Amino acid sequence: MKRSKNRRHKEDRNGDEPAILETENLDNNGMFHGGPDPDTISLASVTAVTTNVSNKRSKPDIKMEPSSGRPVDYQVSVTVIEARQLVGLNMDPMVCVEIGEDKKYTSMKESTNCPYYNEYFVFDFHVPPDVMFDKILKVSVIHSKNLLRSGTLVGTFKLDVGTIYSQPEHQFYHKWALLSDPDDITAGGKGYVKCDVAVVAKGDTIKTPHKANESDEDDIEGNLLLPEGVPAERQWARYYLKIYRAEGLPRMNTSIMANVKKAFIGENKDLVDPYVQVQFAGQKGKTSVQKSCYEPIWNEQIVFTEMFPPLCRRMKIQLRDSDKVNDVAIGTHFLDLRNISNDGDKGFLPTLGPAWVNMYGSTRTYTLLDEYQELNDGLGEGVSFRARLLISLGVELLDTSSPEISCSTEVQVEGVPNISESATGKVDEFFLFGSFLEATMIDRKIGDKPINFEVTIGYYGNEIDGALQPKTKGERGKDKGDEEETELIHNSSEEEMDDDGDLTSVATTPPMKPVITDRNYFHLPYFERKPCIYIKSWWQDQKRRLYNSNIIDNIADKLEDGLNDVHEIIKTEKAYPERRLRGVLEELSQGCSQFLTLANKDQNQSGRTKLDKERLKLCLSEVEAIGVQAKAMRSQVKKSTVRDKLKLSQNFLSKLRFLADEPQHSVPDVFIWMISNGKRIAYARIPSKDILYSSIDEEKGKDCGKVKTIFLRIPGKKGFGPAGWTVQSKIEIYLWLGLNRQRRDYLSGLPNGFEENKLSKGPGLPSTPPISLTYMMKQIFQLRVHMYQARSLFAADSTGLSDPFARVFFSTQSQVTEVLAETLCPTWDQLLVFENVELFGEAAELRDDPPIIVLEIYDQDTVGKADFMGRTFAKPVVKMADEHYGPPRFPPQLEYYQIYRGNCAAGEMLAAFELLQIGPNGKADLPPIDGPTDMDRGPILPVPLGIRPVLSKYRIEVLFWGLRDLKRVNLAQVDRPRVDIECAGKGVQSALIPNFKKNPNFSTLVKWFEVDLPENELLHPPLNIRVVDCRAFGRYTLVGSNAVSSLRKFIYRGQDKQANSWSTTEEIIVVSMEQEPAFKKMETVVKLDSCSEAVVKVEDDDKDDKGKKKKRKKVEEPEEEELDESMLDWWSKYFASIETLTEALKSQEAALSDSEDKEDMDLADGGDIKPDDGPVKGNRKGKAKKDKKKAGFDAFGRKKPKLDELKVYPKELESDFDNFEDWLHTFYLFRGKAGDDDDQTVTDEDRIVGKFKGSLCMYKVSDDTPRDMSFDSNMGMFQNIPNNDPVNVLVRIYVVRATDLHPADINGKADPYIAIRLGKTEIKDKENYISKQLNPLFGKSFDVEATFPMDSTLTVSIYDWDLVGTDDLIGETKIDLENRFYSKHRATCGVTNKYSIHGYNVWRDPMKPTQILAKLCKDGKLDGPHYGPGGRVKVENRVFMAPTEIEDENGLKKKTDEHLALCVLTHWEEIPRVGCKLVPEHVETRPLLHPDKPGIEQGRIELWVDMFPKEMTAPGPALDISPRKPKKFELRVIIWNTDEVVLEDDDIFTGEKSSDIFVRGWLKGQQEDKQDTDVHYHSITGEGNFNWRFVYPFDYLMAEEKIVISKKESMFAWDETEYKIPPRLNLQVWDADHFSADDFLGAIELDLNRFPRGAKTAKQCSIEMVTNEGEMPMVSIFKQKRIKGWWPFVARNEEDEFELTGKVEAELHLLTGEEAEKSPAGEGRNEPEPLEKPNRPDVALLWFLIPLKAAKHLVCDEYRWLTIKIVTALLLLAILGLFL
Repeated sequence: MKRSKNRRHKEDRNGDEPAILETENLDNNGMFHGGPDPDTISLASVTAVTTNVSNKRSKPDIKMEPSSGRPVDYQVSVTVIEARQLVGLNMDPMVCVEIGEDKKYTSMKESTNCPYYNEYFVFDFHVPPDVMFDKILKVSVIHSKNLLRSGTLVGTFKLDVGTIYSQPEHQFYHKWALLSDPDDITAGGKGYVKCDVAVVAKGDTIKTPHKANESDEDDIEGNLLLPEGVPAERQWARYYLKIYRAEGLPRMNTSIMANVKKAFIGENKDLVDPYVQVQFAGQKGKTSVQKSCYEPIWNEQIVFTEMFPPLCRRMKIQLRDSDKVNDVAIGTHFLDLRNISNDGDKGFLPTLGPAWVNMYGSTRTYTLLDEYQELNDGLGEGVSFRARLLISLGVELLDTSSPEISCSTEVQVEGVPNISESATGKVDEFFLFGSFLEATMIDRKIGDKPINFEVTIGYYGNEIDGALQPKTKGERGKDKGDEEETELIHNSSEEEMDDDGDLTSVATTPPMKPVITDRNYFHLPYFERKPCIYIKSWWQDQKRRLYNSNIIDNIADKLEDGLNDVHEIIKTEKAYPERRLRGVLEELSQGCSQFLTLANKDQNQSGRTKLDKERLKLCLSEVEAIGVQAKAMRSQVKKSTVRDKLKLSQNFLSKLRFLADEPQHSVPDVFIWMISNGKRIAYARIPSKDILYSSIDEEKGKDCGKVKTIFLRIPGKKGFGPAGWTVQSKIEIYLWLGLNRQRRDYLSGLPNGFEENKLSKGPGLPSTPPISLTYMMKQIFQLRVHMYQARSLFAADSTGLSDPFARVFFSTQSQVTEVLAETLCPTWDQLLVFENVELFGEAAELRDDPPIIVLEIYDQDTVGKADFMGRTFAKPVVKMADEHYGPPRFPPQLEYYQIYRGNCAAGEMLAAFELLQIGPNGKADLPPIDGPTDMDRGPILPVPLGIRPVLSKYRIEVLFWGLRDLKRVNLAQVDRPRVDIECAGKGVQSALIPNFKKNPNFSTLVKWFEVDLPENELLHPPLNIRVVDCRAFGRYTLVGSNAVSSLRKFIYRGQDKQANSWSTTEEIIVVSMEQEPAFKKMETVVKLDSCSEAVVKVEDDDKDDKGKKKKRKKVEEPEEEELDESMLDWWSKYFASIETLTEALKSQEAALSDSEDKEDMDLADGGDIKPDDGPVKGNRKGKAKKDKKKAGFDAFGRKKPKLDELKVYPKELESDFDNFEDWLHTFYLFRGKAGDDDDQTVTDEDRIVGKFKGSLCMYKVSDDTPRDMSFDSNMGMFQNIPNNDPVNVLVRIYVVRATDLHPADINGKADPYIAIRLGKTEIKDKENYISKQLNPLFGKSFDVEATFPMDSTLTVSIYDWDLVGTDDLIGETKIDLENRFYSKHRATCGVTNKYSIHGYNVWRDPMKPTQILAKLCKDGKLDGPHYGPGGRVKVENRVFMAPTEIEDENGLKKKTDEHLALCVLTHWEEIPRVGCKLVPEHVETRPLLHPDKPGIEQGRIELWVDMFPKEMTAPGPALDISPRKPKKFELRVIIWNTDEVVLEDDDIFTGEKSSDIFVRGWLKGQQEDKQDTDVHYHSITGEGNFNWRFVYPFDYLMAEEKIVISKKESMFAWDETEYKIPPRLNLQVWDADHFSADDFLGAIELDLNRFPRGAKTAKQCSIEMVTNEGEMPMVSIFKQKRIKGWWPFVARNEEDEFELTGKVEAELHLLTGEEAEKSPAGEGRNEPEPLEKPNRPDVALLWFLIPLKAAKHLVCDEYRWLTIKIVTALLLLAILGLFL
């Protein structure tokens, strides 16, 4: 799948609307993200609810809690790397980064247009996602700001945080932000700032992308900081938001004074002064305030000027009430520009309306302190209608070159003409009907006062407004404006009757006292009499919009259900998922073609806006495309590709959901409120389109004319967290909304068998809607609920366990299972029977469509109320009295149901439900309940035989290894722990650990028990691990527990037959040792019969070069760089490896975007292309692409030397080796309540109280398990496991560097140092802290002695050194050394690619490769190794080849088998039976975490760990990886001449142009060391002669190509800070002025590593050398040492383009520190090695031409002292003369 598609899909998901497809996300998360193995997939399902939904009932929504509005932790990190091409002369720039109110500044760089900063800033927020994503990130460059002056703004760049978050990996990496001047939009770009921006929410992991090499990033245009698909050249545009008027504002009595005034004067004015405020892209605009007006008319437009496309996605439109004290928001609406524009080929600019938008917020009741005020600000879901606003939006792109455009981007407000009434469509009368069929599960806390329900649509039906709006026709007309009045007169046929005081609407049900259901809930006793409501309302008739969006939604719903089914089939491993998927795609393409025929109707309807037309075009084309793709895809679905195609179908789904979201509202949403004793308690909001009627089924809302189960919830903030999880009330309601004239069959969807009760009227009057229904038909049923078990429940007690029981609700009855103590996986095995359940309606309808059953799980507490642990729904299988009880429907199957707690999955429940009709013969006809005979549980009925799973005998073996890191329990230390294992009621206990401190391992390793488990593996109960501490007097305390929810990965399934089929072939693997590890080219020779010898040649490109070298020399071939062995060190190897990693990642990315059809590419492990991973099986051809870069050429086209490399892992080593759990597994022990937080993953970390190490193995007992001869019966299946006695180990930790540390000091930096903790040893490397660095290079190794198992967790932390006070922890990482030590992957010491006994690549392990190989073969009982002649070695049936000679330090060659052995080790995963990948020599990158900020990375650390057991030979000294010391260099620059320098000065007398030229130079970063030549006065031709030498000593790191500067940051700094900056020489040419500031003329910056070769003569020197660098021949001063030539000086002119301002002839000479000492040279023209004076035209001859200049020259330069003396003498004389 192409990358871009992915991105699209991502962006759609993170919009403002909560992620689409909520149930899916939870359910099938595992599936969509690369489908892990079945163990990680929760086997729960909502099948029973999703399927069998018939036409009378609609699907309930399982999620209870509002997901928006809850605050979350965010961290925004910004790295400002450098700026380029800043516009302005000789500036001192600094960069300011601001997000919302927070501002942070970089340091100031002096006199440069391309400053290099590399500074890192972090902003932390704790706000709701909507607020976060609307914040604007602004990067601006400010010129010469200091304490006294605010500086001048050069340019800014802004985008909103949401745009960053919707990027892949939530970040922009190394991108250039284009600055523009907000005050002058005609000006064009003001420069570029290169930065990294990342947004992390709690729980996101950020992948730092590979560092691309510098030259790629210098392509500024190609790396602009813009989302995918946004053009690089953005234009300025005007956004015109017209605001016409508003209506339906709620009654506001804001000031108390107003009431007082009213009482005294009797003045009854509208008490609201509304205005509209609009925020967009960080700017605000306001309309005027309309005083005292409920129906304000503004007719104003607010004009924003901003780039297009904007990087800010939402426009916030807020209706506010102006008040002297503080203005309050009445309602807020967000316009998402992505919904009202389209960037495709046939796209359109943002456009909207004129259309009404509805605003929702807090309740319409006015209270002085509105507790739901934040809802009006747009946070969280509005709980009632607030007002509607008539607006329209247009965008006009500006042609900035035209003169009449105003330059500024200030927001303007202008008047606009009034709009015609019909512009938004014809007003029509709508009719809403609802009937409450059931109201149950009313929370007991509400109290038993009478309860009623109120339904409102917009401002109709609201009690409060109702009281204030007299409903008689005349007054209503006045109240609503004239449009309705004329309407009413036209429609007066039915309305005539309303004048006699009859209500046109009944919006509330009559109050009723609730009846107790059980200890938590009430219900309302409706029984056969169901109250109804109906409301007439008048809205613009824009049904077509809603119809189109309904058709798309219907297609999407079908698709979603179908995809759910496919997942279900895959998950429960049923047959033929591909058939179902084909059906789904078929249905999708049919649905799409149907949309095309339906959507085009009603084209000429009034009120159609431009957006309607454009959206229709867009929807038609997109839906058509989806239909076509679905059809094409259908034929490609095969068993092997089901998962990939599922992912693609998922994309269709999110695209359809995006299209269905209609930005132009019409009919407002319907709200249902439950009111108890006049107080509003809970609400539900139903989108009006869902219940909108149409005669065409596809257009009808999904809940129109159906019975829907709705759970009411608490409004506002109170609804977050546990309070919002209890159901306030569950109602079954039937709703119908349509035009009044369509209302013939509005009752047709109700369950049949009722009579209507109407308000009585005189005889012969037309019918009104019923106010209640009486059901004559009722059916009696028995409900059987088979509760088998639940698993992975929420931990509700402080022990980390729960005492769960389940409560089942059906209709008005409820029952409870028994309470099972202390478990998260209760097996209730209980049948609950509900007798005499009365359901109203026809029998046949009930069969297809029974009401739903609600199950709630609680935790029993000895004191206080039971805690809520989760809820799920189910539909029963129904049997009518006349049906046979038998297959296929009966007895019902047990199914898993996903349990939700708020929005989080909280376990799953295994149960079955059947609803049996009681016929005329009573209960005698019901099928009997036959439980298993062998158990007697008193009154509790077990689940009957046909339904309970079939069991068979399994044996479970447990390997008890040890316990680790146990925390204290109730302040007491754990001293004598024991582990209890339990599964399905049986279990086993470990041996007791007598003294946990001394040895935390178990003495007995393996125990087993037998247990009866279901045949169906999906139904296996979880296995519980509990650790108890044995205290005195036989007391036990629970330390912690873990439930292993899926045992599948521990099931032992004999040797696979396939594994043996290829183990007989003998393979020869030829490995030539000069291979390039990351990109092997393989030729594979395969003979196909099974027992032949397969010969595998692993070839390499460079191998045959040596033979052909001589012949090829004539053809120009890149010369190979000579490798100086003495120069190479460990860092050379490290940097080479980083480059390989970068390239591998890049090629992987390229490959991903290349292969649209990814079927042939198997990158399923989502990981890296592993360097040594060429698949060398006898049957695969390795493909290797090579391009110039891969083949290893450096920037100069020379061949790169071949270095030995190591493997750099961009993440933890564990992630590539499956946590080293190849035989020893770690089970975390939990204790304490699970967090009430949204994402429980995070809080789980605080609940971990220790680890149990061990393993499990289960198998059916009947198996005749094959026994080896050497089988140790005590160890069961766990053969060949080392013993667990304590081991002494030398642990050597190498810390290479840390990157992107979180700043710890006020200055935005940190002073990091390393701290290491292992067992009781603690090393703090405090004195070697690195000053003010966020990317410190440590290069240190530490040796620690440890004893496993006591000291098994190594903690490496980075602290921030502080002069005073304690040092702060920046972050730490924990490594489990024990698993590594015992792993078969041999993680003790990485295996290098090459064996050498000296030099930078020396072998580190005390065991040589031959010894390691011998030991591995012995442990694995393999045949071998047999070393043969001719460099062959044979292990089992594999033959490897490699060189057999080695050179020692003196260059002598010796025979050795080490290369052969090493070759086998690097290919160990190919050895049959015991082979696995051995850990290579590596550096791993681990995230640093801080306990206070869980889940948010605080930086990363690169390190590796070697372990050497003490009983073996001692290892050699540690590798020296100390950071390279920079080498001293001296750069001597001789400025010989200049030419064609622009002439600045005008001569006073002659008017002649001239310049007084001098040249200034410095090395970047060392501005204070800038040096100037002398001045060449009065150059008329722009020629200047200098012969002047600049001398710049500097320290340089060859490998990193950076200059190292150490300097104090400020006067007050405690120590010097080290900076690394690229070596760039700046030369500038100036015009000297004596009495004013010197004028800057031009400059050039040469990167000493690659700069254009100087021209031979001044003529050949052109501006091309700067503007067109790519084409020029490049040189490096470090290679050339000495170079002379002409270079151009350039500056920017008014149009912002480069122009040539002069040329300089210079000579650059680079010497090393020693050479410079041997042959010193003076600065300027001084000794030693003085340069001769330049031959300049004599000033004396010109002095009669320019008396002033010459005189100035003579007086001020030549005879300065003389002049001063004379002047002073004269002054003295004057003074004496005056005073004497």
